[in-house]
Amino acid sequence: MTIGYDNIKYHYSGNIQCQLEEFAILRVISGTAKGHKLKTIKGLTTRPTSDKVKGAVFNILAALIPGANILDIFAGTGSLGIEALSRGADSAVFVDKSSECFRTIKENLAHTKLESEATVVVGDVFAALNKFSKNNKKFDIIFLDPPYGKGLVEETLKSIAENDIIMPEGIIVAEHDASDKVPEEVGGLARYRWEKYGDTVISFYRSKHV
Repeated sequence: MTIGYDNIKYHYSGNIQCQLEEFAILRVISGTAKGHKLKTIKGLTTRPTSDKVKGAVFNILAALIPGANILDIFAGTGSLGIEALSRGADSAVFVDKSSECFRTIKENLAHTKLESEATVVVGDVFAALNKFSKNNKKFDIIFLDPPYGKGLVEETLKSIAENDIIMPEGIIVAEHDASDKVPEEVGGLARYRWEKYGDTVISFYRSKHV
């Protein structure tokens, strides 16, 4: 499968599983799509982002969402980016390497009537970040929720910094397991806040020069 975005083509060759919120009932919490249920995918290893955690994150970001350009990587069902669009973000780009996730995000965007503000890319996250950089694409808020225990938070933060795709006062929101080691600083980015919800930690990063 090949998907185009900004004249870039991404190819998916199959046999790759994405992160999905199996058996969780996902809903849009607030905004124009408030209360809409989001489609999930059954049968894969899962790690739900609960409404409690999502609500807490968006309460922290509330003043920054309206008018923002959002990037949701390792997007899964697209729950975080869709929540941002519902709350007034100008645009959202979703990236996941799974074609099944691609279809699910598209369906959720159609169901919430937010597809006109969204772009969905199927492909490797790190290749996508490089392509955004080459096209001078920058974002105000980046959500990342990679698989736990694989060191991907640090690797992704480093790639974001190297590719210079975050606005000077932009924020990166990383979800990870409490046991995962994440950096205090990497590539000019610094962790300025973190919140723990059970076994889940949300770490907030921005330029250390802000």
